[in-house]
Amino acid sequence: GDRVAVQVEKSPEAIILYLACLRVGAAFLPLNTGYTAAEVEYFIGDATPHVFVCDPSKRAGLAPICERLNVDGLLTLDAGGKGTLPEAAESAESDHPTAADLAAILYTSGTTGRSKGAMLTHSNLASNAQTLVEYWQFTEKDVLLHALPIFHTHGLFVATNVVLLSGASMIFLRKFDVQAIRRHLPEATTLMGVPTF
Repeated sequence: GDRVAVQVEKSPEAIILYLACLRVGAAFLPLNTGYTAAEVEYFIGDATPHVFVCDPSKRAGLAPICERLNVDGLLTLDAGGKGTLPEAAESAESDHPTAADLAAILYTSGTTGRSKGAMLTHSNLASNAQTLVEYWQFTEKDVLLHALPIFHTHGLFVATNVVLLSGASMIFLRKFDVQAIRRHLPEATTLMGVPTF
């Protein structure tokens, strides 16, 4: 049930962190890597995470916020998978979550006021992925070209969960890159995008 706020660059290790949180029963809270310290302070104050994981380059600026808001642990994870998190993760214990337990908190865009945390259970994430696998007819033969950010609902909860549940494969781009997408598109069966793509 502890919340883990995460503001890190897109990487395979960030996906592993998401899955590890699900496995140990922690609630994963992805935060946009573009958020300023003041914006992060709002989310930390509202969600009250037990642990905050950030890029090492942001640690110094976020440490006072975490201390002021009583975050127990401030850990780091860079785009290459290095930081204080991997070592600390070795001692994590599983709480064997149930389908009704909180799995993630995703904040709304805040277009009608302050962003609000939408609480998602393990069952919410699983049923959404299962429905999409069935409707989109994903199979282990599919290959997703993943260019979306993973702090976003589609990039993390839709794209990643659908691939994992169906046994499909993924070409994992760290960011949107037109040339990389053109290069990899012939290898993929699916590209999930947003209007800005």
